[in-house]
Amino acid sequence: MVAGPSVDRHHWVPKSKGGRAAEPMHTVCHRKIHSVLDERTLARDYDTPEKLRAHPEIARFLVWLRGKPPTFTSRHRTARKRR
Repeated sequence: MVAGPSVDRHHWVPKSKGGRAAEPMHTVCHRKIHSVLDERTLARDYDTPEKLRAHPEIARFLVWLRGKPPTFTSRHRTARKRR
């Protein structure tokens, strides 16, 4: 990961659900996660990197992303449900 505008901080449990721990995450990955999963589902079922990687849509995305440079940015669909 290249430090700078292509890096966000991701809370493994959303702040709105009481989460505090956050780690750097590539912006494209962060946006994809939030476009696929709502905060309730993230807090309940996907609160670790391993669990997120096991999600079918996230896993397909990561395979696709591997061929991109570290500074790659892209737009994603908005979340299916608004929070």
